[in-house]
Amino acid sequence: MKKTNLFFFASLCLLVFASSCSVQKQIAKEAKQDILTNADFAPAHVGISLYDPSTQQYLYNYQGDKFFVPASNMKLFTCYEAMKTLGDSLVALRYVNKGNGTIEVEANGDASFLLNDFKNQPAYDFLKKQKRILLTDENWKDNGLGAGWAWDDYNADYMAERSVMPIYGNTVRFTQATTLKAIPDYFQQPMLEEAAANAKGKFSVRREFGTNTFTVRPSANKFNAADVPFYTAGNKVLIELLNDTLHTKVELVHVKIDRLPDVVKVYSQPTDSLLKIMMHRSDNFFAEQTLLMLSNEKLGMMSDSRIIDTLLKTDLKDLPQKPKWVDGSGLSRYNLVSPQDFIWVLTQMKNEFNWSRITDILETGGSGTISSYYKNYAGRIYAKTGSLSNHIALSGYITTKKGKQLIFSVLVNAHQTSAANIRKGVEKFLTAVMDKY
Repeated sequence: MKKTNLFFFASLCLLVFASSCSVQKQIAKEAKQDILTNADFAPAHVGISLYDPSTQQYLYNYQGDKFFVPASNMKLFTCYEAMKTLGDSLVALRYVNKGNGTIEVEANGDASFLLNDFKNQPAYDFLKKQKRILLTDENWKDNGLGAGWAWDDYNADYMAERSVMPIYGNTVRFTQATTLKAIPDYFQQPMLEEAAANAKGKFSVRREFGTNTFTVRPSANKFNAADVPFYTAGNKVLIELLNDTLHTKVELVHVKIDRLPDVVKVYSQPTDSLLKIMMHRSDNFFAEQTLLMLSNEKLGMMSDSRIIDTLLKTDLKDLPQKPKWVDGSGLSRYNLVSPQDFIWVLTQMKNEFNWSRITDILETGGSGTISSYYKNYAGRIYAKTGSLSNHIALSGYITTKKGKQLIFSVLVNAHQTSAANIRKGVEKFLTAVMDKY
């Protein structure tokens, strides 16, 4: 009887092993057909990892341990750490009451301050009540633009400057109805209005590098609206904007506010409300400020390099390959991460947080930046896209037809075709895995 049971168990193990090998071979065949021998991918550097968390085994690995420029997939690192560290609500400010209506304030880098995305503005409401505000920048240890960013994108809305206390998303909103209007009106310039009127509605608005001089340029297209990043000028503009907006005396000081019992926190938004927008819209500014918020919470200062070094030595010390991590958003082409690193982060996220929380933050088929893809797979894929010139990335979770949840990462660098062609090839591969397994 014992021999019979042993034989049955051995046979079952062999069957499971054979089935697993068969699945792996089929997935390898699918990857080869949809991606690796696809002419659109021929010049590219490709990495693919597909992982089964239930067995803790890779079903497929093609250059999974190699490094790639991840573009906005870098936001997965930032999001994971924010979910771990920032709590239920974002800290907007820390302050000490000095008496006589005067407070010393340390900003926490909160990106939501006076943004239309967030109608409720507790930090603004609090500051509005004060008579005198002493705002310190002693905790600011970084630069407005990140290392490895394309400097000539400074005028684009996706590359607003980082700062100790963002205001209006550090951008100016230009609209055209009867005349050209700037919001906030601190940036309203009569010469701009005149130039726009002379252009008869066909123009664009640009800012000169390193200044807040805006110009109207003729264009073949009709102007409707534009968000143009303003030059933060070492927090000088912030102080002027706060004075102009709050109608309260605001001064810039250089004092360290220690984390003592008399320091009070002012909270702004639910943390996940910002993270959801960050991931669905792939908002670079939100991601950059989130990493700075992490730095201020953990280190008492805002520094990308220092918080990244700290995280790689602590929370992320077990990553399969040590990445070169430079910024919070993935704008930097200096970032280098492997597909297996993304598998590790996504596995940790799944193990540490409720699935409902993850699926609320990440985008699914037909939504966010994958609104044109995976339309019939809503609820079966939750992922983060990445896109820079000639670089495409997608990492996340899929659920197969048989109910199996898998974690994947596909990174494609140096392609020479359209981004849409690359995305379609990746989509064909992942939907085949979802449909067949």
